[in-house]
Amino acid sequence: MQQIQSFTINHDFLQPGMYISRVDGDVVTYDIRMKTPNNPENDYLEDKALHTFEHLFATYVRNTPLSAGVVYVGPMGCRTGFYFLTRDSISGADAIRLVQETLQFIRDFSGEIPGGTRQACGNYRAHDLAGAKQLAAEMQPVLANWTAPQLNYPAQVLTGIDAV
Repeated sequence: MQQIQSFTINHDFLQPGMYISRVDGDVVTYDIRMKTPNNPENDYLEDKALHTFEHLFATYVRNTPLSAGVVYVGPMGCRTGFYFLTRDSISGADAIRLVQETLQFIRDFSGEIPGGTRQACGNYRAHDLAGAKQLAAEMQPVLANWTAPQLNYPAQVLTGIDAV
């Protein structure tokens, strides 16, 4: 089988940040890396917090002027971050700004979790608003001064897993 692109980057050198993972036609996949992969302290996104974070992230970005360019947001199976897919009509700088605004929204959110009812969610009991707010607060300083040139993976990440 052909190896998928995200499995060809060297996770040993990947640090929290926001990166362009791939471009497929007019869809840009952003790697929003929130935790250091393979951390020896097992510091990963906790399931309930990441679930709530995803509900809030998806709701916010789909309610902005850029919503027509938003394709998908969802957590990585390894629990180190999220994928954020947009149309290429959203510039890298605008995508960064949108994620920064989203983190602020999540950090400041209060009230009922959007889509958090039994009828709207397949695992409605698995939410942690305080945990989601903490994740957003931890990620804000990482992306506070992020720029479009930083969207490219660092060179050592691109060496691939076969180079080690």
